[in-house]
Amino acid sequence: MVKTQDKYFGTYIDRNYRVIRLNFLQAFKKVGVDITTEQWVIIDCLYRENGLSQTDLAHLSFKEAPTVSRIIDLLCKKGFTERQRFENDRRRYKIFLTEAGRTVYEKALPAVSELRQKGWEHLSEEDYQTFLRIMDQVFQNFAAE
Repeated sequence: MVKTQDKYFGTYIDRNYRVIRLNFLQAFKKVGVDITTEQWVIIDCLYRENGLSQTDLAHLSFKEAPTVSRIIDLLCKKGFTERQRFENDRRRYKIFLTEAGRTVYEKALPAVSELRQKGWEHLSEEDYQTFLRIMDQVFQNFAAE
C-alpha cells in the first residue's frame, strides 16, 4: 500500500497542466490566434458575461488580481479587450471584449471544444464529477491553512 507521504499528486497535476497547456497553445497557433491559455480563460469569461470587473474576472478564473490585471493589459494592447470606468467609482474598471476579441473567441472555440472533448475521451460523466470532487477537496485541504 502506498503511504500518504509517497503520493506525488502535485507531480501528476503539473504534468497534466503542462501537456494540456502545450496542446492549447499549439491549437491556437494552428488556427492563427495570438493568445495564451491564460488569456483564453479571460476572453472566455468575458464572452460569457461582458463588462465584468477585474475582481470578478479574478474570482471566475481562479487567478490572483495582479495576474488578471497583467493579462488584461496584454489583451488591451492586442485590441481584444477594453477598460471602462465604473460610473460611480472612478478607481474600478469594467472589462469588455471588443469585436476583435469576440472574433478571436469564435475562431478559437472549435479548437478548444475539440481539445476539451479529447481530454475526456474514454471517461464518463461520473469520472468527471469524481475528478471535480477530488480537485475541490485537494484545493480545500490546502486553502484551509
